Amino acid sequence: MPHLPFARRSPHVVVALAAAFSLAACSGSDDEGSPLDLKILHVNDHHSRLDAETTTLRLANATGARESVTVDLGGFGRVKQAIDELAGTNPNVLRLHAGDAITGDLYYTLDEGKSDAALMNTVCFDAMAVGNHEFDNGDAGLKKFIDFLQSGTCRTPVLSANVRPGSNSPLGTTGQFVQPSAVLFRSGQRIGVVGLTVADKTANSSRPSPGTTFENELTAAQREIDRLRGQGIDKIILLTHLGYNADRALARQLSGVDVIVGGDSHTLLGGANLADYGLTPAGEYPTRTTDKDGKPVCIVQAWQYSYAVGELNVRFDGKGDVIECSGTAHVLVGDTPRRGTTPVTGADLAAMRSDMAASKVLRPTSLSAAASAALAPFKAAKDAFGSVKVGVASENLCLRRVPGTKRDTSRSSLGDVCNKDPRVIAHGGDTQQLVAQVFLDRGRLFGGADISLQNGGGVRTDIAAGDITVGRIYSMLPFKNTLVRLTMTGAEVKAALEDGIAFLLAASGNTGAYPYTAGLRYTVDLNQPKGERVRDLQFKNASGQWVALDLTANYRLITNNFLADGGDGYATLKTITGTRREDTFLDYAEPFLDFVRARGTIGRLPVAEYATQNFIDTP
Repeated sequence: MPHLPFARRSPHVVVALAAAFSLAACSGSDDEGSPLDLKILHVNDHHSRLDAETTTLRLANATGARESVTVDLGGFGRVKQAIDELAGTNPNVLRLHAGDAITGDLYYTLDEGKSDAALMNTVCFDAMAVGNHEFDNGDAGLKKFIDFLQSGTCRTPVLSANVRPGSNSPLGTTGQFVQPSAVLFRSGQRIGVVGLTVADKTANSSRPSPGTTFENELTAAQREIDRLRGQGIDKIILLTHLGYNADRALARQLSGVDVIVGGDSHTLLGGANLADYGLTPAGEYPTRTTDKDGKPVCIVQAWQYSYAVGELNVRFDGKGDVIECSGTAHVLVGDTPRRGTTPVTGADLAAMRSDMAASKVLRPTSLSAAASAALAPFKAAKDAFGSVKVGVASENLCLRRVPGTKRDTSRSSLGDVCNKDPRVIAHGGDTQQLVAQVFLDRGRLFGGADISLQNGGGVRTDIAAGDITVGRIYSMLPFKNTLVRLTMTGAEVKAALEDGIAFLLAASGNTGAYPYTAGLRYTVDLNQPKGERVRDLQFKNASGQWVALDLTANYRLITNNFLADGGDGYATLKTITGTRREDTFLDYAEPFLDFVRARGTIGRLPVAEYATQNFIDTP
């Protein structure tokens, strides 16, 4: 049944379309129907990050010099406000969410997606793709979120053409609660929106229920496109949770796709000028390519964590082919920069506001009153639980999944102070390494441990210098994981590390699989074949000396139950069963809370303790 949300929406001020970029491949068509100008407003990967945060930007002051200042960033209230403003009274607007709405903040820990659904329903999205993290608490967790999302008047369709629920799944039969596509109507014309979920990553890095499978993305997408085209629907949008590079590769293999609105890789797109402001775009917005038949395809993504709203303006000719696309990933900020805690004023403030406008990307946006009201009861509950201070960070502890300058280079919410930090580039994330060390300490305390292993994607946030609260810790470690002790030979430990690196380099490119260990350090060379990518392994013995890992000796490895079950491609760990596996049932976030409480002040570990001592990337 068509989803027609606009009758419920109030009119707003019209916002003019950005200047369109003409696609020569689309010119000269003989129209068979009416052209259509469509505005697509989209978000992705907000991960329960509903509150506004702060970041550092380099803005030009009254002298013209750029200086680093603090600005408010994002928050779902700004998402709601920006979408309302950008939509205006335009009748041809689609509001799309490209997945990973849930997990990643204390909101989800407390209410399992109810707050996310409440805020999303203030926007009233026309469709949402299923992301991999929608399965973190199994099919039942996704079904609960869908129930929350569809409990109001919006009833947003939740889409994935390649999810196949198992026979006992709470998601019912294929297409029952997760539909392959939705048909939306604008100006009397039909638009097909097809959902896609990253297959291997979801099967191996989340927790779908037994029997639930994920079909090949290309196969599922082309079948659904062909089905819609067979019904005479000539405008097709893929709403994907696959990642930017995967979207670009997929477009070239498909026939009949016009637009791809994506998520998963947390990619900021925009012009090279964004580097002047301290932002690191990975490509142009929109990214223009062609499909298998040489027809234009426009690809977009809108960064992460309620930080941005994408605005894509697409013009279709009478045949339903794209003839123009243009737009911006608007980064949502406050309008009053600060030097420390002191607001910038006078001529400098005027200059910095002018500089933000000149960026064409930074969009000063207020918090929507409606969204703030919807969030208020959830925020009160979160504040009560999460506001307790437990310690202090003496310096910024940076988030980074993979060392180097090519992969996952814009993950940090602290911006380039972390993204371009030479130590982070050389050795990886401070928070990931610290979590690995805490796991090892907890394993030693409860039954003994020699080595720990944590996947880079299991740690979700930075820790900024300053106070550390309960909420910050549970946002950093938001999953309901427990610690598992595995008894393994040195050869098996090495094989497990090789598994993680192989999963990183697989077609799905899962950066979250990158291994962080404590009590073990090594060199990673991505140019070598599997089995030879991790070398120079050194184990820290009971005397505190670094010695060569003995491939024939037994070691007690402490890790989270997700990896122990083979998640993120760690197939070797899954083979460690029987008496060689012990489920400790220790919560994996609580040890970090205890660690901070016990020390009071924490900082980076010494470089010698970092797992990745040397990192050699591909050319």
